[in-house]
Amino acid sequence: MLDELKLPASVLLNSEVARLYPDIVAKIKARGDDVLGHGRTNSETLGMPQWEIDEARMIADCTETIEKYVGVRPTGWMGAGAVESKVTPDLLKEAGYTHLLDWPVDDQPFWMRTRTKPILTVPYPLELNDAGALIARDHTGREFADMLVDQFEEMLEQSEEQPLVFCASLHGFIVGQPFRLRPLRKALKHCIEHKQKDKVWFTRAGEIADYCINLPDGTILGS
Repeated sequence: MLDELKLPASVLLNSEVARLYPDIVAKIKARGDDVLGHGRTNSETLGMPQWEIDEARMIADCTETIEKYVGVRPTGWMGAGAVESKVTPDLLKEAGYTHLLDWPVDDQPFWMRTRTKPILTVPYPLELNDAGALIARDHTGREFADMLVDQFEEMLEQSEEQPLVFCASLHGFIVGQPFRLRPLRKALKHCIEHKQKDKVWFTRAGEIADYCINLPDGTILGS
């Protein structure tokens, strides 16, 4: 569907998926999708009690595995379940990451302090997330599609004052069900075909981060 609509995507990739499913990796590489570290599996979160050195080792293992199988070292991260320890942003920055998506607190990117240098947080949605909306809160596929359209329309108006990030989190095993996929396609088409589409940049998390990182100091909150 993303190919059909010519939409870019950012993929939150467990490193074990990269290692075990070469067909998925091939598709990601063919599309040129932005790949972010997403832990080794969703069964292992960074909130689990562990020593800092063990968390650092897990981040390194995930990073190196993705680089080996995808061919690109990830610079963005979102932990499984968006869970962090008290030192996760510090460890990510020290491992070479430039941005993370664990903090869904704003619709704009902003800089966060770490014990070395700042790391950029890029918006990630809790509300426009099919796992929360369709599974946890039991909304229908049509209700979720309406949320996407209303969010897009409202944020487009608000963006007259400042740039905003509209993000939708999609899981294939959830929205891939045909009765959910159909309204989702209509909602995305609405966004693509909007009369003010020249005011919208369809892009990936990594490109948002690269753009913000290169702005003059003082432009992005926290810089």
